[in-house]
Amino acid sequence: MDGLVSVLEVLAVVPARGGSQSIQRKNIKLFAGHPLLAYSVAAGLQSELVTRVVVSTDDNEIAEIAREYGAEVPFMRPAELAKDDTTDLPVFQHALDWLSSEEGYHPEIVIQLRPTSPVRPRDCVDRAVEALLDRPEADSVRGVVPSGQNPYKMWVISDAGSMSPLLRDGPAEAYNQPRQGLPATYWQTGHIDAIRASTLVKKKSMSGDVILPLLIDAGYAVDIDTENDWHRAERLVEENSLDMVRPGKTHRPFPETVKLMVLDFDGVLTDDRVWVNERGEESVAAHRGDGYGLGLAKELGLEVLVLSREENPVVAARCKKLGISAVQGIDDKASKLSELLTERELDSEDVIYVGNDVNDLPCFPLVGFAVAVADAHPQVLAAADMRLTRAGGHGAVRELCDMLLKQMGEVERNG
Repeated sequence: MDGLVSVLEVLAVVPARGGSQSIQRKNIKLFAGHPLLAYSVAAGLQSELVTRVVVSTDDNEIAEIAREYGAEVPFMRPAELAKDDTTDLPVFQHALDWLSSEEGYHPEIVIQLRPTSPVRPRDCVDRAVEALLDRPEADSVRGVVPSGQNPYKMWVISDAGSMSPLLRDGPAEAYNQPRQGLPATYWQTGHIDAIRASTLVKKKSMSGDVILPLLIDAGYAVDIDTENDWHRAERLVEENSLDMVRPGKTHRPFPETVKLMVLDFDGVLTDDRVWVNERGEESVAAHRGDGYGLGLAKELGLEVLVLSREENPVVAARCKKLGISAVQGIDDKASKLSELLTERELDSEDVIYVGNDVNDLPCFPLVGFAVAVADAHPQVLAAADMRLTRAGGHGAVRELCDMLLKQMGEVERNG
């Protein structure tokens, strides 16, 4: 199959029209730091088997953003194919017809990547293509998850008001059977459809006659149709618990040597809350484990510096107790960081920066490795090389220190 795959033309199409009834402009609305459609574009671009990624849209702004994220937009979709009731088939027929007539391009396999299912396993697309290649008789592959409710226990109600089972095959009186005794059923998701181009062109179908399942972990089952769906899905992505396709740059590897760790204060060494008494004096909450971890790291020679926008005696007091340097009242963190690295004659590759909010973003490209705490702003989570599992002020710094201590200890042993 390897030789066949190397010459196989696999076209990924991301259908993204401008109109939306439920969520306005949802295809380009920021979702965990990136436009929603960027996740589907990334799924195509990061696939090893997809050879071309095209966005089909009727909207110029969507087209521009799609190109920014690496997709092609060689044509604009006609308005009559971008209505609320437009089905998938004519959209894909239009794409294939245009590519054939204008470019002479004829893919063997066509992938549908719906923007409304942005949470995809990294191997999702390639597994679908491989499944189709392994079964020459198959027309398509469709992503499915185990159904949350078994349809053998579902009913329809007649006009007269009586009920009858939705499914009539299977075990006798299936609706009275325990769940374990019923046939397994599956719910189709929007993650992936892999279709032979001949099925689209000759059979005029998005699925054909022989449809193979691609089983996907139910944890990835996200379909965004309402605002509530959107918020639930975004929280799932921001938790960073899934190994999923993410847009943006390729994350840099963890540095082999670290000489300086730069920390934001609020939201990193604290949980970003502040208590103010009647005299206007502020207090914050910190995590003792962070301080202990920093102490151990310092013993192994790591320098630690806090770079804070706030001019606050709380920052000075906490850093003094931890025995680390602090630079406060910095509006332009990036300029100050560059200045500090020059003064210390440090190679940027040996520096780690830990942040939580958008004012930390300009510092990320200046260091060798950028880290975000678990509850960082979505744009920070998207830009970071690593996302910690713990929130700011709740042991995030200790989590990173433990990684550094392990690495520094190994270097010392191997030295």
